[in-house]
Amino acid sequence: MGRLDWLVARPIAHRGLHDASAGIVENTPSAVARAVEHGYGVEIDVQISADGEAVVFHDATLDRLTEASGPVSALALDELRRVAFRATGDRIWTLEECLDLVGGRQALVVEIKSGFDRDPRLARRVGAILARRGGPVVAESFDPLAVRELRLVAPSVPRGVVGEAFADDDPYWAGLTRRQRLAARTLIHWPVTRPDFLSWRVGDLSGRAVRVARAAGVPVTTWTVRTPEEQARAALMADQMVFEGFLP
Repeated sequence: MGRLDWLVARPIAHRGLHDASAGIVENTPSAVARAVEHGYGVEIDVQISADGEAVVFHDATLDRLTEASGPVSALALDELRRVAFRATGDRIWTLEECLDLVGGRQALVVEIKSGFDRDPRLARRVGAILARRGGPVVAESFDPLAVRELRLVAPSVPRGVVGEAFADDDPYWAGLTRRQRLAARTLIHWPVTRPDFLSWRVGDLSGRAVRVARAAGVPVTTWTVRTPEEQARAALMADQMVFEGFLP
């Protein structure tokens, strides 16, 4: 495993150690700070703003968590900072600010969200930031083109592929062609993405791609572990878990 031993040393809090009932919303400074204080690694998501900044937010739209609506990418950073969450006083923040808060105290996993639209801007921005900042940080994405872009613009930053079964009848992936789903499921893009690790859905860990990767010494984290049964499966079939809803 070598240089990524630190990535799998501690459980990784999914979108930070959030608890909406306590006013700690996913991907906010409060959630990230709480994860770091408890000694966990932290997984966050980033989207791109209208003016090209990497902001820490999971969804492509603002509707689910905030008082605003519409695409995150339609607003500039200054506008996004003024958007109010429904359950917290936190505000949308940047990847740079997240790195400042974590301060290298725990592993940070940055997932680059993608609409599979061949837009390289977010991957390039994340790569530039992480290459300059350094520290125990990795970047990952479901989109192999984003991972390839990371390899090209920031080869020193460890990169990972996020994956699952990509079932043909799964409506979540309806926007992908069958060829895209096959490529994602089987990792046939490996020669161009060259991932340093995988992050795979806990229910799909028995897939051949995961087994081959682990046999080759490639670390595998697994998401999103929420139950004792999933925790047991993760311990057996992966190198570390990305968890949510409990304290390991």
